[in-house]
Amino acid sequence: MENVKGLFAFIEKSPTAFHAVENVCRELEASGRKRLSEGEKWELEKGRGYFVTRNMSSVIAFDIPEGEADSFRIIAAHSDSPAFKIKENAELSVRGKYTQLNVEKYGGMLFSTWFDRPLSVAGRVVVRTEKGMEARLIDVDRDLLVIPNVAIHMNREINDGFKYNAQTDMMPLFGDETAKDGFKKLVAETCGVPEEDVLGCDLFIYPRIKGSVIGHEGEYMLSPRLDDLECAYSGLRAFLAAKKPESGVNMLCVFDNEEVGSGTKQGADSTFLYDVMQRVFIALGKSPEDAFRAAASSFMLSADNAHAVHPNHPEKTDAENCVFMNEGIVIKFNANQRYTTDGVSAAFFHRLLKEKEIPFQHFANRSDAAGGGTLGNISGSHVSINTLDIGLAQLAMHSACETAGTKDLDHMIGGMTAFYDSTVKAPRDGEFILG
Repeated sequence: MENVKGLFAFIEKSPTAFHAVENVCRELEASGRKRLSEGEKWELEKGRGYFVTRNMSSVIAFDIPEGEADSFRIIAAHSDSPAFKIKENAELSVRGKYTQLNVEKYGGMLFSTWFDRPLSVAGRVVVRTEKGMEARLIDVDRDLLVIPNVAIHMNREINDGFKYNAQTDMMPLFGDETAKDGFKKLVAETCGVPEEDVLGCDLFIYPRIKGSVIGHEGEYMLSPRLDDLECAYSGLRAFLAAKKPESGVNMLCVFDNEEVGSGTKQGADSTFLYDVMQRVFIALGKSPEDAFRAAASSFMLSADNAHAVHPNHPEKTDAENCVFMNEGIVIKFNANQRYTTDGVSAAFFHRLLKEKEIPFQHFANRSDAAGGGTLGNISGSHVSINTLDIGLAQLAMHSACETAGTKDLDHMIGGMTAFYDSTVKAPRDGEFILG
């Protein structure tokens, strides 16, 4: 359960994508890896590790081998989760007695799970400085808000089905009439600056729920943001635990904005991964030809959680290609390439997991249901390498609080570590030498 405790601590410290990336960076720095900046010249040394952030909400870390940087072993996950983002004009008055916060939904979420629970505010604030401006992270670390349900006496059809409206039903209660004009003051106080020095914000509502272990034998865990911080945490633990590579570059990518399509400067659909890979080759004095050859021998694990069979609705999943919590790493397939797994990438990972005796299972959507896309096929439009989609089985994806298996976290960390410690050479199309 040590990894579960570590995951809970990581999630609790990561109420937003900004905080998740900050926490990843802290561990990378503590491990001796050097922070780089995209705006500075890179000078890389063999045998050393590095990392770089973009927008403070995405991070790519990589370890340069002692030998040849002739391939990349990449694990990608995402830092963001569905939430409510606070609008620029943040306060709403209700009949002069209540003050609400004006929010809009970020990503696809289960609205009903956000009601009647303590909420708070966290994110990024840009403040004025003597030289210009600076971005700072804040977390109003206390029970601050609530989205109250309408009593059943006022909506007796609620249990017969109800369509929530993001504008009218989901505004959180901030305070009474005295809270009017108080939100920006609260943000400034949390930042430690005068109110007039707050220049801009990216702030989100988050549920104040701590992770807990549940089930008859403690077989399940309940926590917010398991999608996808469970995979981001697993990737980080594996990256730190892996052996120093003798050849090939180990790389960890944690991208923002997967929940809204990844089409941002810091998302998987940006040039971030391509830019970093190219700059590694430039800094090592390698040629464009070397980069093309390395891509042919590279692999990526696109890690994002999967839908477990629901105990109340087992009919929602495929009859055979369905997955259960605590039964191992999920390998995800889709004929229309919503997931990137194909025969080659599946064969490689099957062999690796079998050798390490790590359990795995296969997922495909029902043939009459559309599935969501993941990081792999999005990043693959910029960097074409062999990729497979994996995840861990969970329930209530995109709920304010999700459920997963406690045993699976060890399975994922073990499988990812084995991946980092593997080698692949591709002398010609369709032929792979594994080590």
